[in-house]
Amino acid sequence: MSDSDLIEALKAIGHPLRLKILNALRGAERNVGEIEEVTEIGQPALSQQLAVLRKADLVETRKDAKLVYYRLSENQLNTIADVIDDLANRTRQSSPARRPAVPGAANFARMS
Repeated sequence: MSDSDLIEALKAIGHPLRLKILNALRGAERNVGEIEEVTEIGQPALSQQLAVLRKADLVETRKDAKLVYYRLSENQLNTIADVIDDLANRTRQSSPARRPAVPGAANFARMS
C-alpha cells in the first residue's frame, strides 16, 4: 500500500458517517437499504459516503439482481491496522531524545 493510498484510507475512516457505515458492516454483508436502516443515514448521503469507501478500497461489493451488497475489505483494513501497529511499536521501542532548555529562548511546555 502506498503512502497516498494509506492517507486516503485513513481520511475515509476518519469521517463520522463513514466510520458509522464501517461499524454497521462489521461481521455482516448488507445491502444499501439495510445499511440505511442500521445507520439512519439518508440515501443521498449514504451513497456519497459509500462511494468514498469504495474508492479507498475499504469496502467490497457484490451484486445480486438489483441489490448491491457491501462488506468490509478485510485485506485493506488489516494492512492499515498493521501499519498503525508498526508505528505504535516503533514509538514504544524508542524514546524521543529530550532537548535541554535554551537560556534566553522561548521554551514551551512539552505535552506527553
